[in-house]
Amino acid sequence: MSPPPDTDDATHGAILTDSLRRLQLKERIPSSLVEPTRPTGLTDTHAGDEPSARGDQDKDDPQPPSSIARLHEGYGFRPPSGIATPVSPSLPTVGTSSPLPDPNGLGWPAKSTVSRLNATQAERAAREEKLASAVRTILECIGEDPDREGLLRTPTRYAQALMWMTKGYEERLTDIINDAVFAEDHDEMVLVRDIDISSLCEHHLVPFTGKIAIAYIPNKLVLGLSKLARIAETFSRRLQVQERLTKQIAIAVQEAIKPRGVAVVMEAT
Repeated sequence: MSPPPDTDDATHGAILTDSLRRLQLKERIPSSLVEPTRPTGLTDTHAGDEPSARGDQDKDDPQPPSSIARLHEGYGFRPPSGIATPVSPSLPTVGTSSPLPDPNGLGWPAKSTVSRLNATQAERAAREEKLASAVRTILECIGEDPDREGLLRTPTRYAQALMWMTKGYEERLTDIINDAVFAEDHDEMVLVRDIDISSLCEHHLVPFTGKIAIAYIPNKLVLGLSKLARIAETFSRRLQVQERLTKQIAIAVQEAIKPRGVAVVMEAT
């Protein structure tokens, strides 16, 4: 959902700055007792949880059951819920030495994501042929003639286009981030604005476009600026809703460099 009409571009910086300032103030409070902060007035904004800077001292703090920190579900290395984004039951959940401890490097894999990632050329061709056949059926169902000149190759073209528009299902986050994680003694907010994204609404399979702003406060590590845009593109090239898209981006940044705080703001139409 887009911000109110009177919200201008300057609001992006103000929202992210306010959100991350709140996260900085939480340094005096155990992170397990703090719920993530969401900027006011934007339902599709996600602010990541801040890791505790107090180390073992937090272990001695009382933690009421109602205040236990929530796990990021369905990420491939967390306990999956299988509700919004189904995960294969056989998917390993152990960590690796990669920046994103997901054995397949996918992050938030869906039911058939791993099989698509590991598909051979023959399997890819069979998948496109099956999809093209389904598109031909759609054309017949809406009253068209798939054998007329203008539609003869439409099923094949659409199948190829849809596979490209959802290529995020076969992109490894570890390959995208690669080695672009750098040790840097920098504690001021890093902000990348106006990242153009294009995605497909999972409810109607129609496209939507928008801009994303990603900000984080480093904790001894920084991420290459171009990687923030690549992470956003990877998750946008899947069937999405705006709320989950911002959450997935924030968690990916959080798991890659463990910043003090991360916030993602999105405007889309």
